[in-house]
Amino acid sequence: MSSTAVIGLQWGDEAKGKIVDLLTDQHDVVVRYQGGNNAGHTVVCGGQTYKLSLLPVGVLRPEVTSVIATGVVLDPQSLLGEIEQLRSRNVPLGNNLLISDRAHVIFPYHMAEEAALEQSRKGNAIGTTMRGIGTCYRDKYGRTHAIRVGDLYHEASFRERLAQIVDQKNAILGVLSPGHKPFDADEIATVYLEYARQLAPHVTNTTAFLHQALADGKRLLFEGAQGSLLDIDHGTFPFVTSSNSSGCGIHNGSGVPERKISRAIGIVKAYTTRVGGGPFPTELDDDIGQHIRDVGREYGTVTGRPRRCGWFDAVAAGYGAQISGIDCIAVMLLDVLSQLDELKICVEYDIRGERTTVFPSHVEDLAAVKPVYRTLPGWKQEISHIRKLHDFPREARGYIDTLAELLGSPVEIVSVGPDREQTILD
Repeated sequence: MSSTAVIGLQWGDEAKGKIVDLLTDQHDVVVRYQGGNNAGHTVVCGGQTYKLSLLPVGVLRPEVTSVIATGVVLDPQSLLGEIEQLRSRNVPLGNNLLISDRAHVIFPYHMAEEAALEQSRKGNAIGTTMRGIGTCYRDKYGRTHAIRVGDLYHEASFRERLAQIVDQKNAILGVLSPGHKPFDADEIATVYLEYARQLAPHVTNTTAFLHQALADGKRLLFEGAQGSLLDIDHGTFPFVTSSNSSGCGIHNGSGVPERKISRAIGIVKAYTTRVGGGPFPTELDDDIGQHIRDVGREYGTVTGRPRRCGWFDAVAAGYGAQISGIDCIAVMLLDVLSQLDELKICVEYDIRGERTTVFPSHVEDLAAVKPVYRTLPGWKQEISHIRKLHDFPREARGYIDTLAELLGSPVEIVSVGPDREQTILD
């Protein structure tokens, strides 16, 4: 048995989807274990570009079973739209897609609540995607307003509970957003029961399925969404996502214990990006930052928002590696740095005159960081055609080796372009 986890070590958008796609052929099951349709994985395969949000990358391989596990929050309309989009491109989706009956469901009032709350924060906005992810997770942990996928298949009790919830949500929204048009519980129920009918062939007890798959010797691949620094417990709170997006979330999100996973691959960009609010010590608000954004096409897969760009932060990524328990590293988008005269890597933080390599717990301290850089020579050579590590320019190889040294793990994968073939495996 050989099960693998793919985990982003930064603030998300590390190109995890490409590595999951690359490794899918070596596994039997791909598992999405947290997040919602706020995630965005872009995969280029056979000259075709696929943009996935809720669906695991494994759906592009019909012989592989793709699982949306318990820790995911599900927008049925969004999911059905993704399924239809892939079917229209002749990607078959049948019993190779399984959805947890324990996954929690996003409703229209979740999106309305999230929008009202985000607008009320004004200059302190978290940067939510307004898809109801955070408010759905809040209801999950609050329990009384939570509805799971399996509940949709018990119509009478579902309608009764939804009516109670909608009454209370309308009252809350009436205060948060004056002029709010009340939601109609019967209308929502009718729409969601139809969603449930369409999704029924895929809905099952995925926890039981995954344990049986392990017992049968199947190889599982766990596909993370967002990144370790956005983890609700361990990230840059409150500028985080609403789930455990580090390696810590795999086990509670899937029901598979840690000892069943034999390899964890940490994914990093060759630089750093961030979307939304929150401190970003190595951010480049200059021509170099814009160059990285333009060359790296750093715009959100889901939202289209321009990403904030900066130098590689080894303190932050090293912390992500620690909490996610990685075995090796994949360095993505190395080709984006090819035209720069010199490169910088943040190796320490100076916080109010004190130097440290410990990632701070509080955003006030992170906001006070002055990055301490190590400067490396750049390379002015095209590297997107390279397929062997020893063929890289000396400066590029030096940059890769420095990342491995600072993160304390070997670099085993390097990506120099969007296509599957533009990937070097050590």
